[in-house]
Amino acid sequence: MYGKLFSACLQGINGVMVEVETDLSNGLPMVAIIGLPDSAIRESIERVRSAIKNCGFTFPNQRVTINLAPADLRKEGSAFDLAIALGILTTSDQIILPDAEQMLLIGELALDGTLRPVPGVLSMVDTARQHGLKSVLVPQENAAEAVLVEGINVYSIHHLHDLFAGSLDHSTVSKDQPVQQDHIESFRMSLPGQPEIVVKQIHTNTSSTEPIYTAQPVSDISSVSTKKSDPRKIVILPPLLVQRSKKEYPSYSGSTMQEDYGDVFGQQHVKRALMIAAAGMHNILLLGPPGTGKTMLIKRLPTILPVLTDSEALEVTKIFSVSGRFKDANAGLVSMRPFRAPHHSTTVTGLIGGGSIPKPGEVSLAHQGILFLDELPEFPRSVLEVLRQPLEDHQVTISRARAVFSFPANFLLAGSMNPCPCGYLGSTHAAHPCTCSHSQIARYRSKISGPLLDRIDLQIEVPRPTEQDWQRAKAGTEDTGYDSASMRNIVEQAHQIQLKRYQHLDIHWNSELSGKWLREYTFLSESANQLLETAFEQLGMSMRARDRILKLARTIADLENIEQIEAVHIAEAIQYRQLDLSHS
Repeated sequence: MYGKLFSACLQGINGVMVEVETDLSNGLPMVAIIGLPDSAIRESIERVRSAIKNCGFTFPNQRVTINLAPADLRKEGSAFDLAIALGILTTSDQIILPDAEQMLLIGELALDGTLRPVPGVLSMVDTARQHGLKSVLVPQENAAEAVLVEGINVYSIHHLHDLFAGSLDHSTVSKDQPVQQDHIESFRMSLPGQPEIVVKQIHTNTSSTEPIYTAQPVSDISSVSTKKSDPRKIVILPPLLVQRSKKEYPSYSGSTMQEDYGDVFGQQHVKRALMIAAAGMHNILLLGPPGTGKTMLIKRLPTILPVLTDSEALEVTKIFSVSGRFKDANAGLVSMRPFRAPHHSTTVTGLIGGGSIPKPGEVSLAHQGILFLDELPEFPRSVLEVLRQPLEDHQVTISRARAVFSFPANFLLAGSMNPCPCGYLGSTHAAHPCTCSHSQIARYRSKISGPLLDRIDLQIEVPRPTEQDWQRAKAGTEDTGYDSASMRNIVEQAHQIQLKRYQHLDIHWNSELSGKWLREYTFLSESANQLLETAFEQLGMSMRARDRILKLARTIADLENIEQIEAVHIAEAIQYRQLDLSHS
């Protein structure tokens, strides 16, 4: 006796289809699970055995072989429990599961048959849709997440009994069942070896809330041809269908929209730099003494970023789902860009990801959003250095002996730091004299290596606000052109220009340009080209720094809706590399 059902597992943030094959044969009673299962899957047989018995079924007293194909892919997690249990029940002819060859089964079983949620359901369901499956059966807690994938029917249950609630086995189907009814819902079902029938869900006027089901052949509603000796139970799926709501849900975001750049006094040049960073997803570092508003300025950066596109939203939501952080599936896909701000005590694994079963780290959780590292030199240098590869490749590759995992990591790096250990380098105020020696300052700044600093496009000094800034803000005479609403409109316009320009490429931002695409889409005037070459020689820039200045100038020109990059755009981009200028 042989049966095959479909389940799925995770590899990185993507789902992988797995065939769960079940074979029952004569021999000593035993169960073997093959196909590179991990310990959680090997232990599943005890959960499945108890769940089957506690639901009133019989665990086969035979040799049971369960194969998880493809056999060369290591499988992890507890999402196979439901597929293994139903595979054993269908193969042993205890239940009939209609359209099993077109259904994905996901869920962890408790000993009493209750289904528990599993992470990564969104990725698994999306993979099932891509492979042409028509439906998916998931735990109730995962239903709201599963219905976010369009084009596939989602059925949900809380307990294995829900599959058979109101279901009639063949021996109890009657020709006539008079009943006082309010309304009838009918649906078609095809049973192996039986004619197609119509199953009617009848809601009575009695106090019972359980619906009554009757079955009749399609060809003759007045009679039914079934074998009364067949003890199998029929799984009735239509009542378990999860309806997709048409309601527009509020956007999910890890940040608040109550903050506004209009609340920040002065710092107009910093706001301008942050707007450029948001328009092209350029990395930015704010350098200044304590209390000048560096952290406050960066925390308001999400308020001017454009919302996620549909494809970006699905990808970001998959990452949150795989990491177990997608708690509010009823709010729909993540629509606002994530903002992650890990503490400086974080480890390499916490930042990049990893573990025995690799999970996304902070750089992946910040995908298509912002990774904010406050007090950058306080992070261990070994932790900061691992940022080099994701800043260039926009993904993280974690190699293990058994597999290689890749996680997306296309983020905007935003950092802040003091100019010296005491924070008051260059201060002329008597209350805050700098007490740091040259060697202390050099040692402090050396925590940020040259290659990492080279990857930061904007390096901005944030001075202490003056009394004039306070007075202008108090009097309401400060320029209001740099509030969040105005800045967001400008950023949106620049982003639309980039989306249109790169619509045939797999990029969305100027910061992603490289190689021939960088040369093709950066149109320099003669004066701009001459200025760039002069700065390259005099400042001793690396080729990476030169390319990043080009990308930054491309974004500055887009903010002005100008296709050709002029000398003024190159000059502004060069001015934003303050640390390069101070070292020249």
